[in-house]
Amino acid sequence: MQNLNPDYIVGLVDGEGSFTVYVRNLDSKSVVNRRVRFEPRFYLKLIAYDRDILYQLKRFFGCGNIYFQKDTRPNHQNCYRYEVFNRRNLLDVIIPFFKDHPLQLSSKRKDFEIFCELLERMQHGEHLHDEGLRQLLSLKQRMH
Repeated sequence: MQNLNPDYIVGLVDGEGSFTVYVRNLDSKSVVNRRVRFEPRFYLKLIAYDRDILYQLKRFFGCGNIYFQKDTRPNHQNCYRYEVFNRRNLLDVIIPFFKDHPLQLSSKRKDFEIFCELLERMQHGEHLHDEGLRQLLSLKQRMH
């Protein structure tokens, strides 16, 4: 088993990773209310026989979890997913790494920049009032 280096990780994430924010509506009456939860996540999904790379990634970052993802669709295979959703780990580990080692694909880099802005605004509590919530939802829509 090899040790991962930053360039390899950047290439892997450029190809197979994602920075996303799930928006969970906890109240079916309205999306714009204080019953909306933002769930920022960084994840990378690989075919099952490459799962050892995900364990190396988890060791490298020192955070996150690995999940099995069964896929019964035709022409698809089971996968494993390395995922970091703890906000503190995202802010203290994942974001600084990718700021120091920029992604190469412009679309992935754009998503990462929006992801960072969303997390920063959440740290300032902007998601807790209606206007901030609207702005965060608008930002989220700009992500791939």
